[in-house]
Amino acid sequence: MAGVVAIIGRPNVGKSTFFNRLLGTRKAIVDDQSGITRDRIYGTSDWNGKEFSVIDTGGLVENSSDIFEKEIKNQVHIAIGEADVLLFMMDVSTGITDLDAEVADLLRKQNKPVLTIVNKVDNYYRDLDANEFYSLGLGELYKISAISGSGTGELLDALVGHLEEIDDLEDDDDLPKFTIIGRPNVGKSSFLNALLGEERNIVTDIAGTTRDTINSKYNFYGKEFILVDTAGIRRKSKVYEDVEFYSVMRAVKAIEEANVCFLLIDAIQGFEAQDVNIFNLAQKRKKGIIILVNKWDLVEKDHKSVEAYSKEIKERIAPFTDVPILYISALTKQRIFKAVEKGLDVYENMFRTVGTSKLNDLLQKVMEKQPPPSHKGKYIKIKYVTQIKGKFPAFAFFTNFPQYIKESYIRFLENKIRENFDFEGVPLTLWFRKK
Repeated sequence: MAGVVAIIGRPNVGKSTFFNRLLGTRKAIVDDQSGITRDRIYGTSDWNGKEFSVIDTGGLVENSSDIFEKEIKNQVHIAIGEADVLLFMMDVSTGITDLDAEVADLLRKQNKPVLTIVNKVDNYYRDLDANEFYSLGLGELYKISAISGSGTGELLDALVGHLEEIDDLEDDDDLPKFTIIGRPNVGKSSFLNALLGEERNIVTDIAGTTRDTINSKYNFYGKEFILVDTAGIRRKSKVYEDVEFYSVMRAVKAIEEANVCFLLIDAIQGFEAQDVNIFNLAQKRKKGIIILVNKWDLVEKDHKSVEAYSKEIKERIAPFTDVPILYISALTKQRIFKAVEKGLDVYENMFRTVGTSKLNDLLQKVMEKQPPPSHKGKYIKIKYVTQIKGKFPAFAFFTNFPQYIKESYIRFLENKIRENFDFEGVPLTLWFRKK
């Protein structure tokens, strides 16, 4: 299971700088002006093979009349409630402020791990000054410099230790998790209720009824797994209420914990831009994906409707088009059990392994017919390929010039793997390395 980590603290202590260091990107805006991070920003990081999600929160300001600061405070409280581990960051250059003490009081009430970080410790004297923060009574201090990275290794070791302890406490963690995702009001709860044969979830016409994720154990022809219903994911511009922020966060977390995602879309509304965004979210996290076109019973159609509809969807999700598309009705139960059957197939594909000899036999034939295009007179030769063991299918190609392999040729190789081995519904990762 993936873990969720929230970086908490008052404004301008270096949270976004640390967030960027964890992700290796400049995703969060970094500026000396306080309050730059208005909304939570999500990202994925890993340490020693343990992957986790990171939330960069806005700076926590207590008792403020500023409307933006009130909104940040609400979002920080949501992040505190939903994170598995909290990283409380302070600034050694200012010492303990009244606001630091207030945040510390808030975090003491949380029944979850809190790692106390003193940032900007970049010399001997600041290292001594950081000891002042022990007076907050939050246990061990992690003295770091988010800019240079010093001290972060010990902090991340402790963080991963807490996440692994949480994993050990999880029940049913060995069961496959199938998560139902999609925009609000496309029929996710109706789909789950139809499968379960009971009104487990509230079903109304009001978008956003499901505020939480709901897990249900399900048995299908002797195969047991967990079905997860999530709150609808809306575009950021459409999320007005704090409770909607909460719903989005739970849905993102559920995707990260899933093995396979059922992406429900509304057949009447069509495959919209937000459906593409949700699809990409699941794809980037290397989840198995099945697209379910719900409310198909309400669509006027002829013998070409399915083909035309599927073609339009595949154009929107290209280049990853090897995805099952099923046309269902949660109301009439049309093809809903076929969807579960396909979900189990995709789950098996997630763990499919291909022998090295088979891969290299295929590669040799492909290379004879269509070798990689040369680059500035340099001939590229792919010597060897092997599948890498992991949580999702990945293949390592060894070549003399990995940096010159073109994106179009990478897609060509992926398509050849898909043509010869069943990886339907599963994102593939191709790495190119120096021989």
